[in-house]
Amino acid sequence: MNKSTYVTDFTTGSVTRQLLWFALPMLLSQLLQITYNMADMIIVGQVLGKAGLSAVSIGGDLTNCLTFIAMGFSSAGQILISQYIGARRHDQLAALVSTLLLLLLFFALLMTAGCLYERHAIMALMNTPPEAYGETMGYAVVSMTGILFIYGYNAASAILRGMGDARHPFYFIACATVLNVILDLVFVCFWNLGAAGAALATVFSQGVSFLAASCFIWRHRSQYYLPASLGEFFHPDFQIAGDLLKLGVPMAIKNASVQFSKLFVNSWINSYGVAVSAFSGVANRLYVTSNLISNAINTAGSSMIGQNIGAARYERVNQIIWSIFRITVTLAILFSILLYTWPVEIFQIFTDDPEVARIGIEYVPIGILCFFSCAGRSAMNSLINGSGNTKVNFATALFDGLILRLGLSVLFGVYLNMRYMGFWLGDALANFTPFWVGILFYLSGAWKKSRVRQK
Repeated sequence: MNKSTYVTDFTTGSVTRQLLWFALPMLLSQLLQITYNMADMIIVGQVLGKAGLSAVSIGGDLTNCLTFIAMGFSSAGQILISQYIGARRHDQLAALVSTLLLLLLFFALLMTAGCLYERHAIMALMNTPPEAYGETMGYAVVSMTGILFIYGYNAASAILRGMGDARHPFYFIACATVLNVILDLVFVCFWNLGAAGAALATVFSQGVSFLAASCFIWRHRSQYYLPASLGEFFHPDFQIAGDLLKLGVPMAIKNASVQFSKLFVNSWINSYGVAVSAFSGVANRLYVTSNLISNAINTAGSSMIGQNIGAARYERVNQIIWSIFRITVTLAILFSILLYTWPVEIFQIFTDDPEVARIGIEYVPIGILCFFSCAGRSAMNSLINGSGNTKVNFATALFDGLILRLGLSVLFGVYLNMRYMGFWLGDALANFTPFWVGILFYLSGAWKKSRVRQK
């Protein structure tokens, strides 16, 4: 990174060192996100018991599901920005950033209005246990109202990371984490706002983080090749909007299919009672812990691969993929050892309920399977996303989110009568889908054709 810009060139230098240094701030950011997500679970679980834990579990699943558009288009924007950087198309970055922000603003407002209007129907679809209905509704309504901040922060982070700057998003999420934990204690423990208080703490902290990131980008706009005046900035480019839609729609569908299928699976799981629903939240946090770390490596790898495909440096793409495999498999082994050795101690962080702990002991082998699925999908997702190949992204979405995740979950859970354990097993096996699709994509060599041409 030179003195005149925050943009990083990943087309030269040591691949492993660049991957680690670029991924490290994102890894720390993901760990901080886990911290404030777990703060909701721990504080609400200790104050409100398993009904509150169930509310945060279901409300959290719903919130994650509602971000599929933000995740899809933010990832698309990050990939296109990185390819523009690799192809040295700095003059078009302003139009790309402007178009991305306006698209996500439109989608955020649309999603908020639709979800608030259908909130009761959504609660019914989730099979929310009666004991947790009121707390879950409170959590969900607050989260729906704050969708704009979630979308905004995802967009701002994607812009910075697409430029190769992962350090500043980490600073913003660190501030949000500290603020979220403090507000959790105030809203839930002292003001007795219940699960809604936990959601309010998260939304408020994300809003602060979004505003801080936006101000930072505007203050240093020249170092990100952005225009000097606000009037010059907000001029969307319809051709670039078309590119974002071509890449963003399949990626949004990919995220949506995974999230909605998980919502379907969790809806079935919730029908087995409040104890199972409560542990589902704990299990999701364990999976999210592993998945968010893999996603940090994946996000870093996607930007690096995007730049190198844009610059036609294909030999470096191979090096990036193998570096990602080494890092993620090592982490999967570490997490597996911890879960296998101290399962009871880990589950008791969230609740002392003996019924929830009993379910947790049964879940340990599935949890370990989830850790390795996250490791396998990370490198291949980096290649699929970094290439910007819309067809492969769409195929992965269909197989991962719809065909295999739903199919395997119903097979094990219903037809083989494994009940909630069967749904968790099917979900874990489906997580390997991007790995197998990515292997075929890599061997085909088609990823070399998916790049922004240099002028």
